[in-house]
Amino acid sequence: MTVVASFYPLAEAAEKVGGELVQVTNLTPPGVEPHDLELNPDQVGAIQTADVVLYLGEDFQPAVQDAVSDADGTTVDLLQSMPLASPPPGQSGEGLAVDPHVWLDPVLYERIVDRVAAALSDAKPSAAQRFRRNARAFDVQIRSLDEQFRTGLSNCARDTIVTNHAAFGYLSDRYGLQQEPIEGISPEAEPDPKRLSELADLVRREGITTIFTEELLSPRVAETLANETGATTAALSPLEGLTEQEQQAGDDYLSVMRRNLDALERGLGCS
Repeated sequence: MTVVASFYPLAEAAEKVGGELVQVTNLTPPGVEPHDLELNPDQVGAIQTADVVLYLGEDFQPAVQDAVSDADGTTVDLLQSMPLASPPPGQSGEGLAVDPHVWLDPVLYERIVDRVAAALSDAKPSAAQRFRRNARAFDVQIRSLDEQFRTGLSNCARDTIVTNHAAFGYLSDRYGLQQEPIEGISPEAEPDPKRLSELADLVRREGITTIFTEELLSPRVAETLANETGATTAALSPLEGLTEQEQQAGDDYLSVMRRNLDALERGLGCS
């Protein structure tokens, strides 16, 4: 069975649930921001002929959202039925009325995995029991990850995270953190000088020691903010895709999220 996933977290879920019974194509290559994805003719053809297409709606990837209207197989918008949050004032992005970054909350990612299992089961009923069994096994690992986050972030000196862009709202809400992003939901916009001044005051006032950057975004503004306030920088992955180095190292959703937890524990002074 052929499955097309619009970007990494959905491809990971399909691979874990489908196992060797599915052939998964990830439309977003390493090093590309999924927000910026433009489809070539082969990718459009893959969407049209796939048995199952997994994507996020709400204009997260407009090119994919346009292409799925011509798909012959089952199309699943995995943002549907999710408890979506609107971005705070000043943190929205062009075309994004809601925050799409649900996969960074392990509890919500488990819901994505279960919906993927249901979609694959509907498309191939003869394998439904196997898909559900694979999903349950992955769910156990995700629940363990959730417990690690709850334990690791339960006793910290600080609870505010300054991030490159507003990707960590669901994760912050789940574990009692306060996200203060440099840029909004969509990372393309240039930060407002007033916003940078406000963040510099916040960092100094609350004794924030770490400004979190992302591998797929320029760290220039975050590094400038850190230099001005005496803070350091550390990487926090929004898990929109794996880098080539992460792929070669055998990383996956669970391992990258655990690295995120380590970075948060160090940056927030957790014990």
